[in-house]
Amino acid sequence: MTLIAWLLAPVLLALSRLLPADGAGLGVRLGAATACVLLPGALVARALGVAGAAGTLAWSMAALFGATALMFAVHTSLWVALAIFAAIGLAALPFAARRFVEPSPWVFAMLALGLVAGISLWWVSRYDGDAFFHAARMQKLLAFDSLSLRSVDEFRDGGLHPGYAFPLWHAAMALVARLAGVGPPSVVLHAPTVLLPLSFVLVYEAGRTLFASRWAGVAAALAEFALLGLAPGHGGSYSSLALPASASRVLLLPALLALVFSYVRQPSGVRLASVAAASTAMTLVHPSYSVLLGVGLVGFLIVRAMLDVRHDLPHIGAALAAIAVPAGLVTLWLLPVVRETASHNPSSGELRRALAGYGRELDVFGLHSYRLGPQLFDRAGAIAVAALALLPLAVFAHRRMWGAFVLGAMLATLAIGLLPFVFPHFADAISISQARRIIGFSPRPFVLVGGALVLAGFLRWALLPVALAAGIALQLAYPGDFGSPYHFVHGGPRVLTWVAFGAAIAALLLATVAGRRRIPQIEGSTSLAAAAVALFLVPVAVHGYSHWTRSPTAQLGLPHKLVVAVRANVPAGDVVFSDPLTAYELAAFAPVYVNAAPQSHVADTRANHPTVRAREALRFFQEGGPLSVPRRDGAHWLLVDRTRVRHATFALPRVYTGTRYVLYRIP
Repeated sequence: MTLIAWLLAPVLLALSRLLPADGAGLGVRLGAATACVLLPGALVARALGVAGAAGTLAWSMAALFGATALMFAVHTSLWVALAIFAAIGLAALPFAARRFVEPSPWVFAMLALGLVAGISLWWVSRYDGDAFFHAARMQKLLAFDSLSLRSVDEFRDGGLHPGYAFPLWHAAMALVARLAGVGPPSVVLHAPTVLLPLSFVLVYEAGRTLFASRWAGVAAALAEFALLGLAPGHGGSYSSLALPASASRVLLLPALLALVFSYVRQPSGVRLASVAAASTAMTLVHPSYSVLLGVGLVGFLIVRAMLDVRHDLPHIGAALAAIAVPAGLVTLWLLPVVRETASHNPSSGELRRALAGYGRELDVFGLHSYRLGPQLFDRAGAIAVAALALLPLAVFAHRRMWGAFVLGAMLATLAIGLLPFVFPHFADAISISQARRIIGFSPRPFVLVGGALVLAGFLRWALLPVALAAGIALQLAYPGDFGSPYHFVHGGPRVLTWVAFGAAIAALLLATVAGRRRIPQIEGSTSLAAAAVALFLVPVAVHGYSHWTRSPTAQLGLPHKLVVAVRANVPAGDVVFSDPLTAYELAAFAPVYVNAAPQSHVADTRANHPTVRAREALRFFQEGGPLSVPRRDGAHWLLVDRTRVRHATFALPRVYTGTRYVLYRIP
């Protein structure tokens, strides 16, 4: 985007505040606020000479990290962080103005395409997964005048969550809420609509740089959207794009890949610093994801070395170091918190519980011998099945960067996931819960695009009808398994994973031994390949939009009247005692601390002791007291959900009474 376009973001924000905070007005507000949050990073990246959305996002997160770190250090409010954040942008403005960046119509086209897709997300917005957990942190960031890292936790006397100890993404979304003049629930529900266009551009940039082709970048963006959004239906992963885990996977991952590929092709200190900035952001937003990304890049380095393409090995190594050093520093800072969690180096009892909990996703041979089920690698439907089938074709691009990357990243992922003497060690390091997510970091959209490029060289125009027919056949045969908990019903065959793994290893060994002498380089027209990918994705899109409704697992939240009563009567930072599920929901709608939450939504640390908290709350409502229990937690308020607890009436002053909920004041 041009500098003038970026500088118009505050003007658009001011005008948008004249619109109502719902419907289209809310969308414009959120879009303008998001652009303003990206503005300082855009100015810094432009001043440094780093073009593209990837640099903008990386340096926005870096600047916000600095601003929020200072905010936490001096125990002040989000307003101060916003002022520091804006000052960083203003300091970069004179230097940014000296550089001219020619706007790309391709980027504007991807933004427009992403906006159309984003608008469709509006109608399937929902609270799902950990939405209430993250909204609660945003609430406290917005409400408290003296912030520390511990003040945004769910419990007043709890401890840091090892995955979200530094709430960087929460701060970004809280700033969007503040600038837009709306609450965290509106951001959680509808920010995905304005973030999805950014995702389209980031994946486009990564694909364009990897394949050195704009058309390939477009195809990669379409494949990513189909894989994560259309194949599952109901909005897929994109409906939770305002939450840290999805934002890290859908925004920061392609941004980091785009920066790595850009550095490898055109090394410079500024690009390497941008890689480090993006790695810092990803590790702070979701620490384990830097490890999962690193697995694929290590595979890329190894395969590039095996194929005797050594001119860029130092650059790949430097990029890996730029990722590993900040990630390692963040991990060292988190290590004391991580060591308190039950899932880190788990005991035999904890490991047995984890193996039982994820039993449908694992092949278990013993307490210390297990692996991911092969069916998980193609559970995501037609695109995942096609990616496995096409993987060995990367051997026909063994001299190209994309060939080495898709072979290396996929083989590294398959090796760690499928080998029972490797996966347990990997899971011990980052937990089974996180380790099983490694499949989501395999470059399946890039494999699909690369396979189409090779097939375009073989089949030429005949590829188009073949791609459409293959898309229809695979979508009908393997629509995918997206339910939770996981059940194998419509996923691809287990044997395909093993065949792809073995064939890819054989292809790599053949390319290593034979090299350029016996294996030809075969690639067709990039525009033809992109058209083939688009045709292949048509049946996936038809399936996705025919199931474009709110997910059956969507949560409703609390009644508006109850939320108004709590916010009007309960001071910010007070403790409200309730049953675990109601307490978990309440914290998302008001800046309060709670006594308990469902164990699946709380870090299992010694400071939090979630099992004890939940058991204590349930016993209180089963026995109808005593009031010494909430008083011991520092609670001055009691919220009762009459449909969830046995004893719903207490001899206490009532502040709010509804058909389902009652709010009491504890003297």
